[in-house]
Amino acid sequence: MSRAVLSLGANLGDRARALRTAIDALKADGLVARSTLYETPPWGPVEQPPYLNAVVVVRGERDAAGWLARAQELEQAAGRTREVRWGARTLDVDVVTVTGDDGVPVLSDDPALTLPHPRAHERAFVLVPWLSLDPTAVLPGHGRVADLVAALAADDVAAVVRWEHLR
Repeated sequence: MSRAVLSLGANLGDRARALRTAIDALKADGLVARSTLYETPPWGPVEQPPYLNAVVVVRGERDAAGWLARAQELEQAAGRTREVRWGARTLDVDVVTVTGDDGVPVLSDDPALTLPHPRAHERAFVLVPWLSLDPTAVLPGHGRVADLVAALAADDVAAVVRWEHLR
């Protein structure tokens, strides 16, 4: 058994439907909790539309490689293609952390799956939804998520907007 924190994002097509479909699919994998949806500006050097993002916690019979495989299955089911790094996508699922049943975080420097996610500590679109989901969350090697959010630029945090409030 392991517990994983996954970050989901979509900025092509019906973004909300893509996220909700992936979250529904994760129920069979041991979905523990999910954040609300947040609209966020795109991250990276490629011009593209805004994202919807969410964070989920899952617990199940998978190891870290198994959670990565599941994330890639969800992306494939949503029609994800990988032509441009950091480009627009129908669904992006990142494995942020994996914790063993013993409570010990899984650490990996494997290029195929670096754990914890190597840029999660600087991404408001991961940290803000995660903090809303679990105010006591800790990103291994970086500290409390609340402290990481507080250390981000105020503009970056303010740009992560609860999506339900936009309608």
